[in-house]
Amino acid sequence: MKFNTKTIHGGQENIDPAYGSVMPPIYQTSTYSQSTPGGHKGFEYSRSANPTRTALEKSLASIENGKFGLAFGSGLAAIDAVLKLFKPGDEVITTNDLYGGSYRLFTSIFEKMGIKFHFIGMGKAGNIESFINENTKMLWIETPTNPMMNIIDIEAVGKIARANNLLLAVDNTFATPYLQQPLELGADIIMHSATKYLGGHSDVVMGSLVVNDEKLAEKLYFIQKASGAICGPQDSFLVLRGIKTLHLRIQRHCENGATIAKFLKTHPKVGKVYWPGFEDHPNHDIARKQMKDFGGMISFTTIENTLESATKIVENLKVFTLAESLGGVESLAGHPASMTHASIPKEERAKTGVVDSLIRLSVGIEDEEDLINDLKQALG
Repeated sequence: MKFNTKTIHGGQENIDPAYGSVMPPIYQTSTYSQSTPGGHKGFEYSRSANPTRTALEKSLASIENGKFGLAFGSGLAAIDAVLKLFKPGDEVITTNDLYGGSYRLFTSIFEKMGIKFHFIGMGKAGNIESFINENTKMLWIETPTNPMMNIIDIEAVGKIARANNLLLAVDNTFATPYLQQPLELGADIIMHSATKYLGGHSDVVMGSLVVNDEKLAEKLYFIQKASGAICGPQDSFLVLRGIKTLHLRIQRHCENGATIAKFLKTHPKVGKVYWPGFEDHPNHDIARKQMKDFGGMISFTTIENTLESATKIVENLKVFTLAESLGGVESLAGHPASMTHASIPKEERAKTGVVDSLIRLSVGIEDEEDLINDLKQALG
């Protein structure tokens, strides 16, 4: 199947033979009857597996060209499961431009459990090699990164991972499988905050993992079952429904994103604009190579470069909503320094460009003229 068909049919089967339901039903049950001890139809208890969640997990695997999908209660729960693969003394190398929630989980939870993290610039993949030692177990990357839209060469990092017998995990939330498929570029694990583009309607919180290796999948399924951070059947249904329009939505997100980015770049009250589609964006050539398009996420600073100027703009927006999160059909604006990345110390944020005047936009699928007019009036 081609991608657009996979979003609707990939990994799916008629899981309700009694009535022939076209959509996977919501199996709102915690347990399942057994004909004899151990005699069941593949489902025993919904923490272990639920038919609606299983349908979603098969869909997730299909759209990433993977073999095994896992769904969790949130994106951070999915990352938590990956980190539970390791033991005290193990080391992880990750980007210094990282989502604040990931940074908090790494430093405030797993560092205390004895896992060491190296936060480094990954714009040049070769920078990674000097940090690898006998304790290194995994490389964790985002691309594009949140919120600076930095691009990391997945294929190049994958070669480094394989040469050193390391796992490569890619947070694919910003790009989605419509724009890039990291497993085909050498990744071992793909993570999504399915809350964002996969769900697409700002009405669910969920995370997911997709892998190809069976032994790795078995370990992650065990952690999923043993730790219990699963999502419910209603949430599974909502993300399944969201995936069916993923290709249509991302196409419009990309179209609107390009229009907004070009508008901002020429506005006299805007300082820097961060969007991978610009030819002068760092690693634009890599983005063009590994992505189908450049997405609907944009960050920019004000020409004054002050907190006050950024605050005034986001408070004056009317079509864009000032809110956490991203990837919904509606356009959102965020202030990373005080919202998504507030858990990162200010001096560390500033090193990567997350200054107080930075505004992050999740460009939705509204009429682009309305979005441009809203930004015009907010910028003044």
